[in-house]
Amino acid sequence: MSSGNQTFENKPAAPMAAGAALKTMHRRVRISRLVFWAVLAAGPVALCIAVTAPSPSVKAVSEAKPTAVHTTAAADPAGYAQLFIGAWLRGTADDATTAQALPAQSMAPDVDLPDPAAGVHSTLQSVTAVRSVRRADGTWSVTVAAQYAGQPVRYYAVPMVADRAGVSFTVLAAPSVVAGPARAGAVKSSYDVSVPEGDLASAVEGFLAAYLTSAGEVERYLAPDVQFAAVSPAPYTTVSVQEVLAVEQAATGEQVPADGTKVRVRVRLDARDSGGGRWPLAYELALTARSGRWEVSALGSSTAQNGGAR
Repeated sequence: MSSGNQTFENKPAAPMAAGAALKTMHRRVRISRLVFWAVLAAGPVALCIAVTAPSPSVKAVSEAKPTAVHTTAAADPAGYAQLFIGAWLRGTADDATTAQALPAQSMAPDVDLPDPAAGVHSTLQSVTAVRSVRRADGTWSVTVAAQYAGQPVRYYAVPMVADRAGVSFTVLAAPSVVAGPARAGAVKSSYDVSVPEGDLASAVEGFLAAYLTSAGEVERYLAPDVQFAAVSPAPYTTVSVQEVLAVEQAATGEQVPADGTKVRVRVRLDARDSGGGRWPLAYELALTARSGRWEVSALGSSTAQNGGAR
């Protein structure tokens, strides 16, 4: 068929589509008229319902959900209190322009500097924040320990306020000297099984000698998949185990028990440095039996207090 014939035969398509659309529109108009007259015949109440009823195509807007507000804990001003006490104790009222006095005055401009008697101002060796308490009104009381040369430790309580972001701090008043912390009551240890000389004690001593003096390789004492390096450089030349206490009775056997048996021990030892100094140390170890020998499976993670998990 020629292109001219194709063009001629396709022309009626547009009028036919227009006619179909016109018929559809007329049908909708007739249906709308019928619905209107039916509602009108039903009475005014039905007409009001039809007018006020929401269109089914309109979706109701969902209620807005409250947005979660994330807050952060108030910043602990312990470091700031430590810095203040160090500057305050090193400053003097006689010379408020020193490098030590100026920081103290900038942190607490309303707080006077101390005025010690001449010749008795001991050397301040260290200052450490040891306790922070946040009061109900939002202020803080930070306890700072000050160590003087040749004198007992002295404790100071510093009243402070800090913003939530931890950006700004204010010392509210002069510090107060307070008593040091009380000694806590002793906690019964679960390391109450004495370990005699034998395979376990030898494994413990060999491991600690390799760990602290580089006498041998640490790896040969470790359980499979356990990795940690010896202390480097080695701080000591020799170690001497004084006592080995265990939690489990399996640590006291003359023979190494079945594979997979685990014990926890606390070792008390004396370490000697190159200058002949003696250092009493204690270590907590976990060991596992494998192939007739004890292997270290954890260092410092075997703490057992008050009959801990066995």
